Amino acid sequence: MSRRYRALRGASYLAVQAVFAAPLSAAYAQSQTGDKVLPPVTIEAPKEARAKPAAQRPRTRAAAASRPNRRPAAAPAASPSAATVADGGKLTPAAARDSLNQAPLGQTETTIDRSRFDEQPAFSISDVLRDSPGVSIKQGNGPRDVGISIRGSNARNGFGIRNIVIFEDGFPVTQPDGLSRSDLIDPHAYAAIDVIRGPSSALYGNYATGGALNFRSRPGGTVDGAEYGVEGGSFGYLNNYMTFGKKVGNFEGSLFASDVRGDGFIQNSWFNTQTVNFLGTLQVTPDDRFTVKLINNDLSARLPIRLSLNQYYQNPFQQGCNTGATAATGCATVPLSNNGFNKVAGTDLETALQAGLGRNDRRSVVGARWEHDFDNQTTWRNQFVFDDRDISQPTGATSAIGDFPSFNYMSDVIRRGEILGMDSTTYFGGFYNTLTASSDTRNVIPGGYAALGRLSSNLFSDTTNYGVRAREELKLLPSLTAIAGIGWETTLLKGTNTAFTYTGAAGTTTSAITTADRQFQNTAPELALLYKLNSEWQLRARAATGYGTPQVSNLFVLSDGTSGNNTQLKTQTNLGYDLGADWTPNNAVKLSATAFYEFFRNELVTQATPVGAPNSSFTFNAPRSEHRGVELAADWRFQPGWRFTAAYTYLDEVYTEYVENLTNGAVFSFNRAGNKIPGISPNELTTRVGYDEFSGPLRGLGGFVELQWKDSFFMDNGNLLKAPGYELVNLNLHYKTDLVSDYLKSLNMYFEVRNLFDRTYVASANNVGNTVTAAGVQNPGVILAATQTGSIYAGSPRAFIAGMRIAFR
Repeated sequence: MSRRYRALRGASYLAVQAVFAAPLSAAYAQSQTGDKVLPPVTIEAPKEARAKPAAQRPRTRAAAASRPNRRPAAAPAASPSAATVADGGKLTPAAARDSLNQAPLGQTETTIDRSRFDEQPAFSISDVLRDSPGVSIKQGNGPRDVGISIRGSNARNGFGIRNIVIFEDGFPVTQPDGLSRSDLIDPHAYAAIDVIRGPSSALYGNYATGGALNFRSRPGGTVDGAEYGVEGGSFGYLNNYMTFGKKVGNFEGSLFASDVRGDGFIQNSWFNTQTVNFLGTLQVTPDDRFTVKLINNDLSARLPIRLSLNQYYQNPFQQGCNTGATAATGCATVPLSNNGFNKVAGTDLETALQAGLGRNDRRSVVGARWEHDFDNQTTWRNQFVFDDRDISQPTGATSAIGDFPSFNYMSDVIRRGEILGMDSTTYFGGFYNTLTASSDTRNVIPGGYAALGRLSSNLFSDTTNYGVRAREELKLLPSLTAIAGIGWETTLLKGTNTAFTYTGAAGTTTSAITTADRQFQNTAPELALLYKLNSEWQLRARAATGYGTPQVSNLFVLSDGTSGNNTQLKTQTNLGYDLGADWTPNNAVKLSATAFYEFFRNELVTQATPVGAPNSSFTFNAPRSEHRGVELAADWRFQPGWRFTAAYTYLDEVYTEYVENLTNGAVFSFNRAGNKIPGISPNELTTRVGYDEFSGPLRGLGGFVELQWKDSFFMDNGNLLKAPGYELVNLNLHYKTDLVSDYLKSLNMYFEVRNLFDRTYVASANNVGNTVTAAGVQNPGVILAATQTGSIYAGSPRAFIAGMRIAFR
């Protein structure tokens, strides 16, 4: 019997099954999705699901492996290719591999569907990810640069995203040094975002101590035409964006482009950024698919200086901070070298506006993937990504300048079959990635426009990771699936840091060279069980490990922010246990709860250095710490048109072994065991109540009220200073209608009031260092609040934003 005939027979069989089984399978499908919220299942598959190739079709959780016969809940695509269905309607290996980036079986996971943010402003990814439990957001150094933290993983870092691996459509956009930045992410481009929580290095490798994110672009068949959108409002914000997409024959592609501008609500925070995002897939043969991914982002932005806590209370939006000498109360300044090289001979204090601080960056990502089906059970994938980050960042007393090109290659095989009569999914793959760069740090001098003086330091860095991963999903019983995985990886860090000092009127140069050549080997096992108790309850248990090596630049920064030898840093590792339950009694109710307990060794913790230091942050190892918490998600459609959703996170994260040394003439030691890890908010909640009219003359009209609550948290290792918590209320009205026209398909309009009650709040607070008197007594919180600058950005005051999007055929 030919493969084509078997596939056709499987597709016909599933179509018949969908007609009779869809009403029963809807609740069943929801019970398989972890924290994911799915729309009600209909008998007929949506147009986009029927049209697009299976290689790019958005998948629900791969928990289909844990249900009898693994039948999908809705009718399958009409195409009978091997990429769509296999014998008996089982998911193909290609589909199973896609799920490893979207919803790995047994993992604690949430998928935020486009319907959650399609009718509201979406300036940055912070507007979207707050709907997932376990996720915390803080403002970074730039308009759309946000710190994304899963279970507190990135809350200790001063900028960017660490301890999380990020993908777009399965292509990695985390560079080999573990750094991700969200500047290139415009939420309007995406169909869904998958949030994978907990240590995940067995599947995703280095830096996945907190989990992973996968951003899924809108396939061309879903767009099926063109869309133009615009949104804008307070503080000069304006976003013009367009999307084009089609499926023509064996090719499917989508192109997104946006231009975003704004004045900012803090002085010296205007921005101008453009993003282009392309995804294309060509079905060359029934067994071969080629996918291309292109992303480019250009950013020009001005940046304010982070404040101390006292400065935040005095002047949170830094109004009137025009000059250093006559600046208003509460203005932050940076000490600049008035001769271009020597801060000792003459120091000039300037505000961010005076100095012209900002960022001018470009990020370009090019990825290609070839997938080949050997048969209906086995798929081989080869994937290559070139990722280049080109930066010029005069963000303080110095400017970071450099080009960071990286290469990432992976090859893997996945097979769906049977072992001893039990359904099995087996995955095995290898990978190699590398980043080599030479970057400069130069002094910023007075005069505005971020003029540059002499070289402060040069860092040559080389980061390489290579290893293998293996995973097995085995259906032990019709209701019980076991998952086991392991990853092994070698990381090579090489660096040479040359620091320059200048003395005398002529600036006599002295250089200090520090080198590092480190090799790390890490292994990460994982075990999980997924048990479907009945049609309403699903239980999850998981034990997994993660690891993250230091970044080369961490090895050359001392606690006072000067360049030096910090090459003793170790790999941070964590062992985590998850217990979770999902309850779906019907299509109107979905509740999920997960409790976790993670044990860290040599946790990498970052804190801010004094303003004016050559480097803005310092990283150290805390020998032992523990992270525990609870994640809750609820989705309740309690009346026709009404919907209540909530995402709550409780975190309790403490040092269990760490002695910190503070210096003031002599060295004084303080035991931090039992102290809370700074930067971690213990309670966070996002909840929404909304109504949408589905019939009558007001059909398409809706709105919601949303509450965001973030608890206060410590900013220092001594637990002497706290950043205040806050509650924000957002109000939204929206309208969507289908247009009966040969050229127009639909019209979306929305209006939102952000921070309705105009609360002043802390959007970002980097950790600060403790200080000590000459007598060895720690300075109290009131002293830290006045002296420890370089920490806080205020959040936006009340803002009004309106938007419109029109779809063309």
